[in-house]
Formats: sequence, C-alpha cells, structure tokens
Amino acid sequence: MTIRSTCPYCGVGCGVLLQDDGAGGLNVSGDPDHPANRGRLCSKASALGQTVGHAGRLLAPRVNGVDTDWDSALDRVADTFARTIARHGPDSVAFYASGQMLTEDYYVANKFMKGFVGTANIDTNSRLCMASTVAGHKRAFGTDTVPGTYEDLDQADLVVLVGSNLAWCHPILYQRVLAARAARGTKVVVIDPRRTATCDGADLHLPLRIGSDVALFNGLLAAIYEGNAVDTAYVARTDGFDDALTTARCSEIEPTGLDVETVHEFFRLWIGTERVVTVFSQGVNQSSSGTDKVNAILNCHIATGRIGKPGMGPFSVTGQPNAMGGREVGGLANTLACHLDLENPAHRSAVRKFWDAPRIPDAPGLKAIDMFKAVAAGRIKALWIMHTNPAVTLPDADAVRAAIAACDFTVVSDITAATDTARLADVLLPASAWAEKSGTVTNSDRTISRQRAALPAPGAARPDWWHVTQVARRMGFARAFDYDSPAEIFREHAALSGVAGALGRDFDISGLSDLSDGEYAALSPTRWPVAAKGGGRFFADGRSFHDTGRMRMIAVSWRASAAKHARRFPFRLNTGRVRDHWHTMTRTGTSPRLSAHIAEPFVEIHPTDADALGIGPDTLAELSSPTGTAILRATITDAVQPGTVFAPIHWTGETAPTGRIDALVADVTDPHSGQPDSKASFCAVRPFAAAWYGFAVSSRRVHPVSDYWAVARSDAGWRMELSGRAAPTDWEADARALFDLPNASVQMLTDPARGVARFAFHDGDRLIAALFVAPEPVAVMRDYLTELPAEDVLTGRAPADRPDPGPILCSCFGVGVNTILSAIESDGLMSVDAVGAALSAGTNCGSCRSEIAALLERSHMAEAAE
Repeated sequence: MTIRSTCPYCGVGCGVLLQDDGAGGLNVSGDPDHPANRGRLCSKASALGQTVGHAGRLLAPRVNGVDTDWDSALDRVADTFARTIARHGPDSVAFYASGQMLTEDYYVANKFMKGFVGTANIDTNSRLCMASTVAGHKRAFGTDTVPGTYEDLDQADLVVLVGSNLAWCHPILYQRVLAARAARGTKVVVIDPRRTATCDGADLHLPLRIGSDVALFNGLLAAIYEGNAVDTAYVARTDGFDDALTTARCSEIEPTGLDVETVHEFFRLWIGTERVVTVFSQGVNQSSSGTDKVNAILNCHIATGRIGKPGMGPFSVTGQPNAMGGREVGGLANTLACHLDLENPAHRSAVRKFWDAPRIPDAPGLKAIDMFKAVAAGRIKALWIMHTNPAVTLPDADAVRAAIAACDFTVVSDITAATDTARLADVLLPASAWAEKSGTVTNSDRTISRQRAALPAPGAARPDWWHVTQVARRMGFARAFDYDSPAEIFREHAALSGVAGALGRDFDISGLSDLSDGEYAALSPTRWPVAAKGGGRFFADGRSFHDTGRMRMIAVSWRASAAKHARRFPFRLNTGRVRDHWHTMTRTGTSPRLSAHIAEPFVEIHPTDADALGIGPDTLAELSSPTGTAILRATITDAVQPGTVFAPIHWTGETAPTGRIDALVADVTDPHSGQPDSKASFCAVRPFAAAWYGFAVSSRRVHPVSDYWAVARSDAGWRMELSGRAAPTDWEADARALFDLPNASVQMLTDPARGVARFAFHDGDRLIAALFVAPEPVAVMRDYLTELPAEDVLTGRAPADRPDPGPILCSCFGVGVNTILSAIESDGLMSVDAVGAALSAGTNCGSCRSEIAALLERSHMAEAAE
C-alpha cells in the first residue's frame, strides 16, 4: 500500500509516497501529484528511508532519569505545573514549541497555555527563523499574509533571491526557478554576502556587506521613483509612501560595499522587469534589523503594484515544515490563533468565548530569547520544551544550557533522550516521530498538506497533541481537551478560523470545518483561504487587512550593528545550513548517506585572513566571542568576504561538542520581532594549537574525550575526526580506551619520531575499529575506510585494483568526487548535464550541480595547464 504524506524538512512542503520496504522501514519517493514538488525530492528527503529506525529512540516516559509509566509521568507534570501556577502565578510557567510540530499539536499547546493556563509564555523555535517576516507583513498588510504562490516562480521573468541559498536550503524551489529560466529566460539575481551554490545559477550576484539590505532596497525604492516606475493608482490606496520615499532618497548605497555599476545594473533589471518575484529567507530575517529589511523589500513591490499578480510579489520562504502552521495557530508569544491579535480586546473576547476559556492574557508573553533569560533568572520555574533543542540552537547557547539545567522543573517531549536539551530534563515524554503520526502542515505558499502515519510508534511513544491533552485533563480542563483524534482538533481549528474571517482576518479555512473523519483522512493539498473563495494570491487590488483597508509602506533606515567588541573580536560571524543536514541532526544524522557529504563542522575563512592568521587548509581553527568558543575545520575560500567567516548550525554536544556555533552568537534581537541576529556576531579567529590529528572508524558508537572530536554515521558504523593539544604518552592504551577494546587483537604501526601512529583492531578476520594519527591533518582515504574493509588498512588507502569513489558529492545517488573526475577525464565530459547523463549525479534535486561545475572547471583547467 502507498501512503501519501509530506516531507518533514523545510517549508517547501513536498509530497512524498511511503511504501513498506518489507523490513520494518520505508521506501520514500516523491509524489508526482503534489503541487509543491511534482515528484521531485531533495537529497534529505530522498534519504528519509534511512532515518526511520528505532535506534536511539526514547521508548518510555522517564522521570529523573528512570523509566516509568505514562500515568506517573503525566501526574508529575500536571501536579508540578499546577502547584507552580498556584504559588507563583501563570507567568511562572512557559512552553517552547517547534516548527516540527503538526498544526493540531501546535493548536492544542497554544489553547492550553493562552486559554487555560492563562499565560502568553508560549513561543517557538520559529522565532529564530521567520519572526521578522511576521512583523514586517503585519506592518504592511495588517496580517501575517504571504501574498503569492509557488506558481509565481514559474511565471516570473526575474527572481531575486535575498539572503537565500535556495539551491541548498530549498532545492525543489530552486529547480522550479531553473526550469523557468530554461523555459522562459527568467533572470536570476542573488543578493548574499557569501558566494553560495545558488550563485552559480545566477545572472548577477550582489555580495553586499552583512546587514546592509535596507540600504540596498532603499536605493531601489528611490530609483523606482526616479525611473517613473511608481504605480500611482496602487500607491493612491497606500499609506506611508511619502515618508518611505523621503527616507529612501536620503539613504546611501555606500554601506552595501557594492560597486555603483553593479547596483545600477540590478536596479535597471528590477525596474525594467514587471514580473519580478523577490524571495527572501534567513539572511533577511535573522538580523537585528530583520523587520526593517522585510519592509524595505515590501515597499518596492507596493510602490510598483507588483504584488498579488501572476509572476510578481515578495515571497518569504520558511525554514521548517510547519513554521506556517505555527503562525496560523498563534504559536508565537505575541499572537492569537488564526492570525488574531493578542492585544485586540475584540479578538481576545472572540477566542475566549469560542474556547469557553477561563482567561486569556491581554499582553504578549516572553519571546524565545527573553523566555530563557527568565528561566535563568528564576522567574520561569516550570518549562515545557517540545520537539526542539534550544540548548544548541538559541544564541548564547552555553547560557541557555545552564539556564535549563538550573530550572526548577523542565519537561521535554521528543523522540530521543540523546540531545543536549533532553539530557537536562526532569521529565522526558516519548513522542511519535514523522511517519508515525498524523496531522497537517502548511508550507510557504499557504498550502495545507497531510502528514500520515505509515509506521507504528515504538514502545510508549505518543503524538504531541496527546501529551498536551493528557496534562490539561489532569489540571482540570478535561472538557476543553476531550479530543480523541487530530481530525477533531483540525475541525475546531477550522471553525475558529471562521470567527477570525468574520472579524476581517485573512486566515479562514472554515470551509473545512465540517470534514468527516474520512474526508480529513483523504484531504488533498489545499491552499488557504478556504471559505467563500479559494486560496490564491493576495493584495492585487491594493486592499489590506488594516482597519483602514489600505496598504502601508514603512519608512526604514539602514543602521550599523553595534561594534563594541570589534577590537577584540574583529570578524563578523555568519551562520547557516548545509545541504544535507537539518537543524541539530536528530534525523539526518542517522543517515550514512547524508553524513558522507559533510561529516564535521567547519568554518569558511577568506584566504587573505587565513594567511594573516597562519591557518592552513584542513587544519583546525579556534573561534571565540564574548559568549563562547568553538573549534572547527578550516575551509579556505573566497566565497566569504575578508573579515567575515561562516559556520554551519547543525553540530551539537552529541556529534561535535566544540562545533556548537550558537554558543558564539550574541543574544542581540530585532526590536520589532524579537528575532535574534544570527548572521553578524563578532568573533576572533586563531589557529588551534594541535599537537596531533586523528581519523578513526568503528563498528559501534564510541565517545571520544579529546580536545576536538566530531562523529558521524557511516554505512559500516561510525567515523570520527579527532585532535588534541597534547599527544598521549601511550598511543596504544589511548586507542584501546577510545574504542573500549582492552583485549582485541591489533595491528599497529608507530613512528614516534614523526608523530605517526596507526592501529587496526580485529575480531577474528573482521576489522572492527581503526585509528590513524599524524602531526598534521591525516591524509587517508576516508570513504574507503568507513566501509571497514577486510583487507589490510594500515596504509589508509584502497588497493590499486579497487576504485576509490572519493567523498560523496551527489547524496541522492551516492556518487563520489573521484568517480565524477574519472568520468570527466575518461569520457571527455564537458558539462554538468553530460555528467548527469553518464552518472545520474545532479539529476534529482540538483543541489550538487554547482559542485559538479566546479569539478569540471578544475579538471579542464588542469588539462589546459598540461
């Protein structure tokens, strides 16, 4: 049987087909009928079948580290929350939610906290990725409304990508853009301080200085006016145009650091192309001026009337599978369900009446950063964290970890106990994972899709909505939380949206409020609104959801980031995602295929800076900031600008303790949205004083104790990178301790004078572990060794008669670098498409095409030099 569901990764919301693989797992393929992806999947989604095993799962409730039954755990949670509220008031408790939750889970959690506990102290990790878009939308439109649809990408003549590495972070949308380029000549502009994989498919790249987007788009707004491109009829229905334009005309382009001709080329292209879509993502949102950046972009589309029409408009693409669903149910601390406003008395009254709730707070609760500061200060005494890992992901992560550890009472609902946050919990509640639970998610263009269960949940794991309702019932709210299924919750949510629609809100799915259980089970992807008319584009008529019905342009000005630490910490730290990993890797980290592309944390450093610092390729670099430190593998590249560095967000205390990059990020936030600035913290960089480097493979998980280590899954077990400031006196003893193999037979090769040591441990004829040590980064065939080959491995190289595929480049098809280079040379391949035809590499999600292009260029340059 084939089950239709939705991918659990980014906000594109791709449809997937799930089939039993006959071994307790799943075969996963793209759904050709889903409007978001039409059958395509990215590398992460293609590997979903590798991530559904039960290894490492939390299988029973756990109280103070001891497994127990559900009644005991739930009674403990309910009693402690009730007692805390009785003694210290409702604002002494908090709930931290996640864009990994389904809409039904989110709805119940929001209703529980705001309607029945009586506090708005419920926020979500979506605060970290799209809160500035919410604030910008509300300032311009009166509601948090995404104006356009994915079809606009197909119909645009110009797509501008701002702070978005679409090729790696939203590959399926990137493929739609490239398809439009091939079919209709769509131009692509990338605005990003880094040169990313997305830039390789662009007609123009504007590498502006970090944080200067407002200056650039103010310049565009002034150019729109000077080029007579203002849509005067549309602007006549808009407030704030004169102030926004005056401010823009007083702005300077100089803060962007871009040359004038490049800027004018962009302005001419944007102004001269009517069908233009401006896509923006984390590079815009994750900023201390993120809301102003959003409004600077919206101002340009409003001034030209290029909004809500086919092939044109501003478009926020979200990072999580249900960030939009969380926004719809009021998952943020300053919102109510169904896009109603917490501070609006009429809205509060309507929601309270609908829920028959005892109380609804009249002021916003604590946003994420302030919430955990309140935990640290002891004002939050009971905390519930659901499906997220704030001890790693929040800025000043070390302080957040310490705050959670010191909290009087912490509950964590998750699928595993092996996260930095779960290890700090007093009570752990086992949750159902993707493919085990049912509900809905909403993607970036407002399309509601079903996630459906295809596997039984292991042990005592239960859905998130069940966790919340069981606690709510024990706290005396049984009548309001008497749900037996997600379908019941969805119907209530849809009915409440009808109340919101009657109050003039945009979010109205009341047309779905009478779905039967069977109709809910069969629900096809549906874009909202679903009321009197279907869900298409918004704002083409110039009417907004403000009380006046008029759109608003907002006067915004560029402002420099505070540089109080610039002398001690001269580098600007940019953070973000990599292609094949997701958040803190609780899912992607279980896939050997995904771990093969990038197996350890790294930092990109410009060659000029690396030379000045004495940091060589593949050595380790130590980063420090006022809040923390990190040790990362150095990647020397001109993809970053001098004076800036880039590091990914994914590594944790479980996978690379010194790679927790958010420990370095300052807790600076946008004043309007409360979203942290994760793209522009100040840091220092220096070489890590390594006495030795190591690479190890093992058939089982081990826990190194060296100054630097990073561990990743492989097909045959685990792979590790290691390093230390001081060399051990007895390498064999340390190797045995590393693998916990005190008595295993060992082959070894040591050269103390050169600082080289190699060990291969066997169980009979089977290799079970190996360690390679050198005073410089270890040069061995890592991808060969991760197979734990039976033949002699002390050379660290594959036998001459065995091809070495090299590091995996195309994760979708498992094609290595050496395989591609060999085919280029032997078959005379001259293009990315030719490589795809020969090897399939780059023909699925396409996110590796830029890397293939780089290999082609390298190979052809080497050939020309001969």
